Amino acid sequence: MPRNSRNGTQLRRLIAVTLATAAFGLPASTLAQTAKEQELEKRVAELEKMVQQLVAEKAAAPAPAPAPAAATAAAAPAKAPIQGVSITPNAAPNTTFLLTGFVKADANFTNTSDGELGDSASGRDFYVPGQTPVGGLDEGTDLNAHVKQSRVNFGTDTILEGGDKLSTRFEIDFFGSALGSQNVSNTYAPVLRHAYVQWRSWLVGQTWSNFMDVATLPEVADFIGTTDGTTFVRQPQVRWTKGGLSLSAENRETSITPYTAGALPVPPAAQPGRSFSSDDGWMPDLTARYAWKGSWGHVAAAGLVRELVHESTAAQFSTTGINAPIDDSTWTGSLSVSGKFMIGKDDLRWMALYGNLGRYVALNFANDAILNSDGELESVDGYAGFVAYRHIWGGSGAWRSTLAYALQSYDNDSSLSATSNAHSPNKSSWSVLGNVFYSPLPKLDIGAEYRYAERELENGTDGDFNRLQFTTKYSF
Repeated sequence: MPRNSRNGTQLRRLIAVTLATAAFGLPASTLAQTAKEQELEKRVAELEKMVQQLVAEKAAAPAPAPAPAAATAAAAPAKAPIQGVSITPNAAPNTTFLLTGFVKADANFTNTSDGELGDSASGRDFYVPGQTPVGGLDEGTDLNAHVKQSRVNFGTDTILEGGDKLSTRFEIDFFGSALGSQNVSNTYAPVLRHAYVQWRSWLVGQTWSNFMDVATLPEVADFIGTTDGTTFVRQPQVRWTKGGLSLSAENRETSITPYTAGALPVPPAAQPGRSFSSDDGWMPDLTARYAWKGSWGHVAAAGLVRELVHESTAAQFSTTGINAPIDDSTWTGSLSVSGKFMIGKDDLRWMALYGNLGRYVALNFANDAILNSDGELESVDGYAGFVAYRHIWGGSGAWRSTLAYALQSYDNDSSLSATSNAHSPNKSSWSVLGNVFYSPLPKLDIGAEYRYAERELENGTDGDFNRLQFTTKYSF
């Protein structure tokens, strides 16, 4: 048989045997018949080993490194920035800014039993205890609608090299100034509320008095709410805070009831009605406050010490007709305890005040001092406070209500003031309110609130106040 034919027969035989052994699961080596077949089988085994080794090395090899960023950027064209320059080009490095506020529209239906609020009175926009009319006649219900409480707050935060943060805040609303009448434009100018800088424990600028506990203010439709029994003062100050302790030195001012029991003051221009203010003196008002906080809420205690001063080279009053210049001062103090207690999802907020409260409470309902016939300042002391309970209807908090009561009362020396309604100082006031709020969307609040209030003068004349208020507010 020719050699080529024999080799072909052997190859066919090898293939047939291999297929047969594969079909029956037997190793090919068990059927190898010749040395050449054994050598061929050996080479196949070596090749199989090499393939397995290559597969193992490839699986163990590290993933290829990503292409350099520069190469990636070069591969894709760069997109144009949304803003070509910095929003705060004059700010220090690492500065971010914030812009917050809200839009608020109010409609007040007001009825007073003993007179009417003046057309331009701030009491038409929000509850001012000292403006409740007394001793007059009821003129019916008035409607006043406005958006003056709408507010804008701008601020910056700068991270310094050492990691500290330096912050500024600047806030305005639109109460207090009118540029157009209600006939056509209802135009109002921005009015400064806050402007301060804060770094570490220090705050310098204008903001809430350290004697005030802002966290106790309840949710109300009115501008303040529990006004009769609440501290409410914004003024320039220097404040230091460490943990729960805060100390401050704040701008001074003295509100005074003139002496009107004897002859009217001389000259007549010095007779400013129920009160006037004095900016005399150099000592700032001094406050200290400490707050304890927890998941249960918070409690705060605060003290206020200040010097009341009035100096005048001109005669402001005289019981004998002789000029009597004034140069007098007196030191006073007052205390505050306040808090907020969590009751499940509900909360109870409260405040109690005692001492020379004056301009710090209820929008200066009572004066700091009254002048006697010798031109000396006699401080006016009293007490005030409020309690407010907020209830959440359902689990979502979309519906909620607040019920609140507030009062204040002062000990004026009636022998130093006239008995006429125009000159008798404020003695007391109280109010009760209830409201309901609904938030159909996040940050959108729709509410209605009813308030009843009474005011009494030292001579016993009084009057009451009724208001139904509707409000819509969207915060951003």
